Amino acid sequence: MTWLMRGLVLGVLAFIVLGPLANLVLWAAAEQWYFPHKLPVSYGTKFWAQVFKPRGDALVSLVTSIWIALATVGACLALAIPAGYALARLKLPWRTAILLAFLLPQAFPSVAVYINVARIFYDFKLNGTMLGVILVHTVHGLVFGVWIAAAAFAAVDRDLELAARNLGGSALRTFLTVSLPLAAPGIMASAIFVFLESLDEFTGTFFVGVPDVITLPLLMFTASIAGNYQIAAITALVLLVPSVLFMLFIERFLKADVMSKIGA
Repeated sequence: MTWLMRGLVLGVLAFIVLGPLANLVLWAAAEQWYFPHKLPVSYGTKFWAQVFKPRGDALVSLVTSIWIALATVGACLALAIPAGYALARLKLPWRTAILLAFLLPQAFPSVAVYINVARIFYDFKLNGTMLGVILVHTVHGLVFGVWIAAAAFAAVDRDLELAARNLGGSALRTFLTVSLPLAAPGIMASAIFVFLESLDEFTGTFFVGVPDVITLPLLMFTASIAGNYQIAAITALVLLVPSVLFMLFIERFLKADVMSKIGA
């Protein structure tokens, strides 16, 4: 009976996790699928060719998404590295409050926040611009950037930094040659988290970027609303591939000693 219950639980979990993915794959491979058929009537690659045609909207949107994600990573790291080091090494007043402040973008309903952000950006002519979208993504990504960077620097042995200073290294040289290289795996992991978050971001891009900045999640939403489920499924799979690959890559860098320092 015990093995039966375990098998049942594992089967239910597998269905919950893999069921939507299997449905996505079926839609991506289907050329015709309509009620009352339980499976696609015909299969083919017609819609794949449509998505990946040289001048198709999907490729343009994918390139736009990647450029925005890379710019967001650069902006986040430029802020997260010094902020993370300061939070990990300096005796800052209200340190916990500062860390919690970076969680505020996640604490409120995103639609209400981005509607007001769009109104403010309109006054500065940032609506419908790449810069406006990058700024929104950067604020959103700082949650991962700062928290993981602070944990990565906190995991660096202070004695190594003190040894470098005792040997005559300046504070800047010690940071560049000791602290930063040792914290690099955690910082790389935070960069990947920010990249994936930016690549999948929809709400902020919708309110700030439309109609001039169209990323792949926006294209997927538009296709699904229009009933083009094959196009939506293919774009969803395109977004899924880098997420899976990067998450496997991250697993190598975020070790238990680093994770234990988050919020400490």
